Amino acid sequence: MRHTLNPLVRSLAWAMPLLAAASLATAADGKSVSQTDMAYQAGGSPLAKEAMHQNINPKAPPMTAAEFERAKQIYFERCAGCHGVLRKGATGKALTPDITLGKGTDYLKVFIAYGSPAGMPNWQTSGEMSEQDVDLMARYIQQEPPTPPEFSLADIEKTRKIYVPVEQRPTRKMNHYNLDNLFSVTLRDSGEVALIDGDTKQIINIVKTGYAVHISRLSKSGRYLYVIGRDARLNLIDLWMAKPDNVAEIKVGLEARSVETSKFKGFEDKIAVAGTYWPPQFVIMDGDTLKPRKVVSTRGMTVDNEYHPEPRVASIVASHYRPEFVINAKETGKIMMVDYSDLNNLKTTTIDSAKFLHDGGFDSTGRYFLVAANASNKIAVVDTKEDKLAALVDVGKTPHPGRGANFTHPKYGPVWATSHLGAEDVTLIGTDPVKHKPYAWKAVEVLKGQGGGSLFIKTHPKSSNLWVDTPLNPDAKMSQSVAVFDIKNLNKPPQIVDVAACAQLGDGAKRVVQPEYNKAGTEVWFSVWSAKDKESAIVVVDDKTRQCKQVIKDKRLITPTGKFNVYNTQHDVY
Repeated sequence: MRHTLNPLVRSLAWAMPLLAAASLATAADGKSVSQTDMAYQAGGSPLAKEAMHQNINPKAPPMTAAEFERAKQIYFERCAGCHGVLRKGATGKALTPDITLGKGTDYLKVFIAYGSPAGMPNWQTSGEMSEQDVDLMARYIQQEPPTPPEFSLADIEKTRKIYVPVEQRPTRKMNHYNLDNLFSVTLRDSGEVALIDGDTKQIINIVKTGYAVHISRLSKSGRYLYVIGRDARLNLIDLWMAKPDNVAEIKVGLEARSVETSKFKGFEDKIAVAGTYWPPQFVIMDGDTLKPRKVVSTRGMTVDNEYHPEPRVASIVASHYRPEFVINAKETGKIMMVDYSDLNNLKTTTIDSAKFLHDGGFDSTGRYFLVAANASNKIAVVDTKEDKLAALVDVGKTPHPGRGANFTHPKYGPVWATSHLGAEDVTLIGTDPVKHKPYAWKAVEVLKGQGGGSLFIKTHPKSSNLWVDTPLNPDAKMSQSVAVFDIKNLNKPPQIVDVAACAQLGDGAKRVVQPEYNKAGTEVWFSVWSAKDKESAIVVVDDKTRQCKQVIKDKRLITPTGKFNVYNTQHDVY
């Protein structure tokens, strides 16, 4: 449908250069935001349906209660990922009334309708919003931001469900599945995970979970699988059951991304932790029942010494050297080393790094944790043995490593690699401060992939291949294919493998996302992610030949995205 602008707004559009609107579409650090970045950050938030108080500012343009509710829903579905729940700014600039009231409704209409060269989507001219919606949003962002409800320990406990009590669970593995080679596959839009046998390629069970499961994590023993949805619903799946299924669940907040379990000797399988986007906090629980024990807020000062009311918890990993969780607060750039050995006297070591922390993984030794501060274009390196920052490494635009990829470079020794959302770069960082000290914690080489829009990079200790996806690249050929480098000959350009073509799904947009190895390192699994009303598939590629080996199709595989091999996830193999 074609939308038109009223004469006043149209005249403003011609009179005012679009660059003038770019100030609202740049990242919070003043750098521009690409369309790829915006597509990644602007995913829907579960907060869209939460009841919130309408705090009417007398200086703001009037809105009815119905208009406010409609605008609130649009904001949390389209905008909160970039501008924050409280509109204080995250990847995108702040949109609080002290800024927006001075701009005025007509200016804001142009900004929202046309977008900007700095990366703000052109919501109206693209057909994503009507002229009425644009007017609504221009008025809405001049109102005081509504605050979603908090979520206390008591609120969390009320949501907890035990489906199979601990005393009724198996005392040994009751199935014949090779659990080490089991895959937990996120079915994004159906609110489920598919448990797939990596040996037979058969679906063992489809398990109900929260919406758009972000990650799957394994307990130290490999028995329990923890999956957390964007709606902050955490499910505990017992893999020892005759048919692995849910044994407990809890809702740890209103929006979340991360979960992890205790790994240190003496604490195996005993403790779980989940981090939330809203409220900005993390929750420590009993590992086998999910009973909440401690809720800790992350609100506080940024590394720039400015107060931030909404530091969302991004990734969490468990230290192998201490009984600690490594918890990353996105907006503040603070990395918290949380000692879980005494929950009554909780001790936390806070490490300053860089703002907008996201995802990351360990180096090959398991001592150093490398995490992307993606809007700062840096990788922070944490020494989990000494509990201190080892380095901040400058990389390309918007690094997004997933857990990264470890391999031995013929010149620089052990390296860890990240790909990027905003660039075709694949950056290799030296990780050996003992035998290769001159290269440690430096970007030693930058490979060129097929384009930006990458979410995951992966290799395996038994492989000589380095796989890089590009699912958010606007070019369909790139989003449907992957690049693979030969680790033994990195001077050679990558081979491009058209994974989507292997799936033979017919017409329609597809994205190929997240390479994941089987335990043996002989196969790489890819999700071919189609629309929720279209057929999707899992494509298994032979790592040695780089040829399609098998396609897993099933009507229950609705929008498959992330895949997590039990053994590799359990042992931090990547």
